[in-house]
Amino acid sequence: MTQAHQASTTAKHPTTVERKSDRELIVTRTFNAPVHRVFKAWSTPDLFISWWIPKSAGMSVVSYDMDIRTGGTYRLVFSHPAFEKPMAFFGTYKEVIPDKCIQWTNEESYQGAVTTVTFEEHDGKTHVTLHEIYPTKEALEEALAGSAEGLPEQFAQLDDWLADNA
Repeated sequence: MTQAHQASTTAKHPTTVERKSDRELIVTRTFNAPVHRVFKAWSTPDLFISWWIPKSAGMSVVSYDMDIRTGGTYRLVFSHPAFEKPMAFFGTYKEVIPDKCIQWTNEESYQGAVTTVTFEEHDGKTHVTLHEIYPTKEALEEALAGSAEGLPEQFAQLDDWLADNA
């Protein structure tokens, strides 16, 4: 069964989060910016870190290393008041095509997804699709109960960053 929900209703273009199957999650949003600016926000480490963490999560960046190119790796370390130790997220960029696509693995757990983000420009606006495939139904369920809840806020923060840095 497909589940869809809209978030960030005050935005001109809301974020849509949709479960496509037992293992797939699709998140979409259209941004009022050309593709090169949206892609830059995803592919420049300092910019990415500035909008990626949902502000409401109470998390902060401890460190990050992102080599955003095909075959490159990333490691993001966050702290949260509820956790004793910082949390590390890491993986490999499987494919990076400027202004078109970024695909990476999430290797911090055997339940990690493969994430593909595509960028399509239409009339000066950019439609972004984030597609995640999880290894099991349970892994997707866990993501939906946790980190996936923050995606609409993350996309709204990117929308704000794009408006503030036009």
